[in-house]
Amino acid sequence: MLIPHDTRIALDAVVDLVNTEPADDRDEALPDVAALYAFADRHSMSGVGTLGPKDLHAVHGARRQFAGIFAAPDSRTAAGLINELVAAAGTTPQLTDHDGYDWHVHYFAPGASIANHIAADCGMALAFFVVAGEQDRLRRCEAPDCGRAFVDLSRNRSRRYCDSRTCGNRLHVAAYRARRREAAR
Repeated sequence: MLIPHDTRIALDAVVDLVNTEPADDRDEALPDVAALYAFADRHSMSGVGTLGPKDLHAVHGARRQFAGIFAAPDSRTAAGLINELVAAAGTTPQLTDHDGYDWHVHYFAPGASIANHIAADCGMALAFFVVAGEQDRLRRCEAPDCGRAFVDLSRNRSRRYCDSRTCGNRLHVAAYRARRREAAR
């Protein structure tokens, strides 16, 4: 699957955003406006402007909606959730070339809030997966104690863990040790 650079950047941002949500084993990773600025900077979001508590609250709302998309049981459900998110953001597609990138499409209106920026660009990135029949690539880590979101970009759609070096390796080692214990009996 060929993914343009702007879509890849948006995918990285949406996965990171969904994974900022607190869970059993991790705290809120987007707790304040400073963290929101850091998130925007980490993902090179252009035109962010001045952020405040309302922006943080709106981004948390978008994050919940994106989490719903990753949990959607089928493409029709995912499409409905994406449509809601993108429509509420008031998308305004426009071609742009900035920061050394060739022509690409921004889906947010100039001066849009950070939440609308994220909802429009990231929502459209996920929409491309649904349109391509690839919604099943929007996954959650299968490690029992993880559940982090990721996009499976493997050729054969076989990725099961958010990170094979941590979650995948930990489970493989645990399974190996269990087999060894069973064999020793």
